Amino acid sequence: MAGENGFIGSIDQGTTSTRFIIYDRDARAVASHQVEFTQFYPEAGWVEHDPMEILESVKVCIAKAIDKATADGHNVDGGLKAIGLTDQRETTVVWSKSTGLPLHKAIVWMDARTSSICRRLEKELSGGRSHFVESCGLPISTYFSAMKLLWLMENVDAVKDGIKSGDAIFGTIDTWLIWNMTGGVNGGLHVTDVTNASRTMLMNLKTLSWDEETLKTLGIPAAILPKIVSNSEVIGEICKGWPIPGIKIAGCLGDQHAAMLGQACRKGEAKSTYGTGAFILLNTGEVPIKSGHGLLTTLSYKLGPQAVTNYALEGSIAIAGAAVQWLRDSLGIIKSASEIEELAAMVDSTGGVYFVPAFNGLFAPWWREDARGVCIGITRFTNKSHIARAVLESMCFQVKDVLDSMNKDAGEKGSLNNDKGEFLLRVDGGATANNLLMQIQADLMGTPVVRPVDIETTALGAAYAAGLAVGFWKEEDIFESGEKAKNSKVFRPNMEEATRKKKVESWCKAVERTFDLADLSI
Repeated sequence: MAGENGFIGSIDQGTTSTRFIIYDRDARAVASHQVEFTQFYPEAGWVEHDPMEILESVKVCIAKAIDKATADGHNVDGGLKAIGLTDQRETTVVWSKSTGLPLHKAIVWMDARTSSICRRLEKELSGGRSHFVESCGLPISTYFSAMKLLWLMENVDAVKDGIKSGDAIFGTIDTWLIWNMTGGVNGGLHVTDVTNASRTMLMNLKTLSWDEETLKTLGIPAAILPKIVSNSEVIGEICKGWPIPGIKIAGCLGDQHAAMLGQACRKGEAKSTYGTGAFILLNTGEVPIKSGHGLLTTLSYKLGPQAVTNYALEGSIAIAGAAVQWLRDSLGIIKSASEIEELAAMVDSTGGVYFVPAFNGLFAPWWREDARGVCIGITRFTNKSHIARAVLESMCFQVKDVLDSMNKDAGEKGSLNNDKGEFLLRVDGGATANNLLMQIQADLMGTPVVRPVDIETTALGAAYAAGLAVGFWKEEDIFESGEKAKNSKVFRPNMEEATRKKKVESWCKAVERTFDLADLSI
């Protein structure tokens, strides 16, 4: 890659852990450190994080990764040119700008406590569930930040009082981190980027600014919202009290958009990231495409203040890797997440078992908040290997559902196929290290799956954005990545079409069984 010697750092703040990775000019990771943090489940369907714990996890990760790099002989202290930041999207924080303290725990993206607010708005607003789709590309859903902010405004006295007095400010996790890293109560910068802003329901997709009509309708004051910036520009410098004071923060993207950049997805190219959830994005180029099949219209990235905006269609799946964590932590079927591949490989099928992980409802393309998890087809023959394999299949079926919708929305002209007429799905995220999962994905889609050498493309995307902003890399370095593609592992489908069709029909039956179960009680 072109550019001077040196390093770019990347903060990857995910749903269950925080990482800091240091990359050299060839975009190779030279050091990293990861810290897991606490998940809080105060009630069924509620998920919270402690913003202060997240802040501390970032400090620890930066310091430890730099120590590791230095111990390995890398002059990071003198050679770090900038850092990028990527984060879990939609997760909502409201804090006091005078004390710097959160006024409530962060409400996490998968939290479903706002369902009653969503239902109320659907009844009150003329456009129902789709009332804001024209401006923001998103349906009214518990998923998005605006609904979480409304809940805080209606239910937390400290938030009500703080907004009234002008002391409270709102942000997603990127905003919370940048504000603290650039000074906090001493002049911290209150900003977010276009991709994170696009997931609040409050940003107009065409103007890339807060939508006045939406704010008025929801009763959200513009004064509490951060300034919106592009994904690749110098935002500010890290303040004293942090491990790397004076270093520029030069890139910021929501995690799924960072993975798009890390995978170098151009127009017509799609990626699926397998993490706590699974997120499939298709770059649709400079024009936003409205979905008629349950997908979200969102941004891919905007690589500079004057750069063109690339849009995307997205299918979001709430529970993917989280189902494996459930097997480990709640059922004790496995002791570590990596054990599931071996356990599931002990059988060559699920034995007719289908598992639908609708723990807090279903996201794309179903959008059923009344859904709850089911496991059907169990017989006396069923053992834990069948259950494990059904969990892996559930991740792949959900991805296939989204890709089918993408093909209906954007694939009529063949723009999703390569020169051989194949659709290639690029994959990333920790779960993609599971070869069985990737083979199941290819089998159920009937098309190839491409896994890059570096599967942690989210952090890489944030590093790319920062590197572009400070001239460390050029766009051609990132998007002309034929060499990387040569080293990718390709999984090709082995399943007969008739078998695939039958399994998909059975999966759809299982999904329908999850509907209208939210009111079940003991």
